[in-house]
Amino acid sequence: MIAERPPMGWNSWNTFGERIDEKLIFETADILVERGYKDAGYEYLIIDDCWALRERDEKGCLVPDPEKFPHGMKAVADYVHKKGLKFGMYSCAGVLTCAGYPSSYDHEFEDAKQFAEWGVDYLKYDYCNFPENADCVNRYHMMSMALKASGREILFAACNWGQKESFNWMRSIGAHTYRSTGDIFDNFRSFTGIFQSQLEHFCQSGPYCFNDMDMLTVGMYNQGNAAIGKPCTNGEYRMQFSMWCLAGTPLIMGADLRKLDPEMEKLLKNEQLISINQDRECRPPYLVGKRSVTVPQEDTDMAVELLRLVKDKLYTFIKHLSGNEFAVAYYNLFEEERKVNFIFADAGVPYGSGYGLSMQDVFTGESLGVKRDYHIVDVPGHDCRVYKCRLVYCGQDKCDG
Repeated sequence: MIAERPPMGWNSWNTFGERIDEKLIFETADILVERGYKDAGYEYLIIDDCWALRERDEKGCLVPDPEKFPHGMKAVADYVHKKGLKFGMYSCAGVLTCAGYPSSYDHEFEDAKQFAEWGVDYLKYDYCNFPENADCVNRYHMMSMALKASGREILFAACNWGQKESFNWMRSIGAHTYRSTGDIFDNFRSFTGIFQSQLEHFCQSGPYCFNDMDMLTVGMYNQGNAAIGKPCTNGEYRMQFSMWCLAGTPLIMGADLRKLDPEMEKLLKNEQLISINQDRECRPPYLVGKRSVTVPQEDTDMAVELLRLVKDKLYTFIKHLSGNEFAVAYYNLFEEERKVNFIFADAGVPYGSGYGLSMQDVFTGESLGVKRDYHIVDVPGHDCRVYKCRLVYCGQDKCDG
């Protein structure tokens, strides 16, 4: 079944934009397999915008740019499939794509049929150049129906940026994932803002229809199409990847895998973090605690503006996993190291229950032993701590861990 768990893969947009061709796709397919990304769960290889000619042909069909894809899109899909991967493409609900190429408005059924004939397994469906008088919900429903009528099983990755409160209807119209935010950029403020914007909507995600917080910028270091603002540090990339894993959002990489830093490659293939994202119960994280910035009362106008920009700075989450496991995550949005307290009673495990948590660091593999009643941890600035945990019975005295 499609999208029983959040899809994982790679998309061309964040790094390459319009600079795509079949050579890049073939090389990326090779790397996904040879370097173990496929084995880690990354199975979709997705071509984003700018793959077509600027005009449809005389029959009204979309035409792959022959300079970029001289062997045609079916040959690209065949190469991807021979690697044991799945092939994804891009279109848009508007008249033109975001980059100004012909799109699928009023061509939904013919385009879906064409995608199926090429061997497409995943369609990212954007929202640019959408007519003012058109019905957004109806048009996304129409493409959902067109894909189902195409004769091929195709994952429908609806991307309307959270417009028209899409979290309330995307599951109902048959989407498998839905973008709930605007575009991500390769900087700290962008990805933390996206994560914060979805705190109230994590629960509106689950098997067969996942809330999509956009593609990852992990490992880009401002080298690419989404490079705006100050480059991220490795700690910030750790935070981004773990946030996406915790939220159960699709894990779609965007860096140039041919040049990826070894530490970032290791992060993107972290088995413990991926297992949190891919857990079969697909539960959202639960916000245990947060702490806001304190601003002097006399600076009222400044305080309002500052709080609007930074929102909260410290977060503690717990996520229920299958097999009576849990993930506990601490996020520090301050620039300086901060101490974070997690009182277990806030997660339903008070001291009087007789239970504690056995905790293991997902980055280092280090065991913290069994903690009871509370946990205090130092979290570096713009970084995180994440632990896999189990309930352990301690009785009145000593824990049996």
